[in-house]
Amino acid sequence: MDDASPLLRQMLDIGQRARAASRALADASSATRNAALTAIAQELRAASDSILSANAQDVARAGEAGLDHAFIDRLTLNATRLDAIVSGVEIIAALPDPVGATTEEWTRPNGLRIARVRTPIGVIGMIFESRPNVAADAGALALRAGNAIILRGGSDSAASSAAIVAALRKALASAGLPEDAIQVVPSADRAAVGHMLAGLGGAIDIIIPRGGKSLVARVQSEAHVPVFAHLEGVCHTYIHADAGAAKAVAITVNAKLRRVSVCGATETLLIDRAVAPSLLPSIAEALTAEGCALRGDAEARAIMPMADATEDDWRTEYLAPILSVRVVDGIDAAIAHIAHYGSQHTECIVTENASAADTFLRRVDSAIVLHNASTQFADGGEFGFGGEIGIATGRLHARGPVGAEQLTTFKYVVRGDGQVRP
Repeated sequence: MDDASPLLRQMLDIGQRARAASRALADASSATRNAALTAIAQELRAASDSILSANAQDVARAGEAGLDHAFIDRLTLNATRLDAIVSGVEIIAALPDPVGATTEEWTRPNGLRIARVRTPIGVIGMIFESRPNVAADAGALALRAGNAIILRGGSDSAASSAAIVAALRKALASAGLPEDAIQVVPSADRAAVGHMLAGLGGAIDIIIPRGGKSLVARVQSEAHVPVFAHLEGVCHTYIHADAGAAKAVAITVNAKLRRVSVCGATETLLIDRAVAPSLLPSIAEALTAEGCALRGDAEARAIMPMADATEDDWRTEYLAPILSVRVVDGIDAAIAHIAHYGSQHTECIVTENASAADTFLRRVDSAIVLHNASTQFADGGEFGFGGEIGIATGRLHARGPVGAEQLTTFKYVVRGDGQVRP
């Protein structure tokens, strides 16, 4: 420790304080944590002017640096978005407390009573890039689940994140909980991320990255602790042969264009050959009228004018008003395309055929599958979680929106009456 760099010493201290705070949270009553969550909503409202002012500084710097529109959109807060953040915290506060909940219980023939009980994970390390709202969502969800959290945001959102975390820490103190339950790494040095990935001397129990492909790939490659992550959202909307025309247009336009910068935005439209000549023109016209550029395969281009899609297009998360279009020969071909090119994030089928919908929902191996609903519903708030700490596309522990319940683990509580094992 004496030979450690100043940054490492600082990071290890952050980890130790987070671990101590996590023990206090685990011992705190549900009522105390509820009070802290209510106070967070109040403090965020009270600090709205300072948060928006700090965000305006971040956005101005991003513009001066020439960062792209999608990045700046993810970075930007306004009164409406801040209200949504506060509403999300209020929903989280109203959720049932997952900590201490018994998920299953049974009695063995020898009289032992066994229960599986939810417990906090402990200390979460959260590494994110441009979305400052993540600081509020992650802090509130971690608290709801009884966890301490260490936040490391990108330098582009540093002022916004600092202002938000200041409000969160003030709320913790007002509820009698340790402020160190929510900490933000004060250094922009990339080495801080490396220290977090190493686990801060055993202080961090799980890492959650939220950002671009390069960040998530680095975390998955270098982390010495478990990771909840998804690399990217290459999401699909499939227009089945029995799709309703009006739904096909409305869902596709919303799935692509409501917000192009979110990971649940549709990036590839698959349309059944049986209905492509009749439905693709109206879908394409609605998209292009809203400024969306289309890139299609040969069959799609034969029906409507659009650019030529390359092999890379089928694998691309555009995060921009660009959509790739492929004509497929039935549901099997659509499912095969998704399996080959998708990122196991979110997929939708538009159809009035219940059997086809059931087949799609059963066979598509993605974290979220939808029938007749926009892929933009891939969001913890829309699932009733109040918010999310990210969308997990792995298969272990948590999958899909990671809310408070997914930020718990469990232990077995066994009650006996003097039993000994023969």
